[in-house]
Amino acid sequence: MSNASDDEFHNFMTGRWPSLVRTAYLLTGSHHDAEDLAQSALTRAYAKWDKVRHSDDMAAYVRRIMIHVHADGFRRRTVREWFTSRLPETAVADRTAQVEHRSALVDALARLPLRQRSAVVLRYFEDMTPAQIAAAWGTRESTVRSQITRGLAGLRDDGVLAALAGDPQEARTQPSDSVALKGMPR
Repeated sequence: MSNASDDEFHNFMTGRWPSLVRTAYLLTGSHHDAEDLAQSALTRAYAKWDKVRHSDDMAAYVRRIMIHVHADGFRRRTVREWFTSRLPETAVADRTAQVEHRSALVDALARLPLRQRSAVVLRYFEDMTPAQIAAAWGTRESTVRSQITRGLAGLRDDGVLAALAGDPQEARTQPSDSVALKGMPR
């Protein structure tokens, strides 16, 4: 690769890094995994840089690479972690409600199936249209809309989010009627 191409890639990488890590974090639920995912996506983008830089939207191209890297890693991953409902350490309550709500939302996103989580993250956190998501996934727009609808329903029915919405008693009995997530359509 020429020095001009290297400089162009470097400028792209430094400009898009925060957005890539944010999206990767929402996909993986872990800051360390998010950085690894963003780095892997940029490594693949660098290898195909001539093709990436001649695309209509370089950011969308790299985001699509990241989605595929994440899906590939999810398929190949061997279970090295044991998920439990209780952590071995004593949890320390966070003092700000905003951080608590964000953490609960990230946890609720992590409980969604991979395709639903990806659809919700790309639609509402990356402001991508269903058509853009369908192009990134290589699927139909109706499939994307279906995954978004199911993902939002899963978030609305999540008991932890219902409790944060202010009505934990009703959340246990009728979660889909009592929860309205701020900023997410019903």
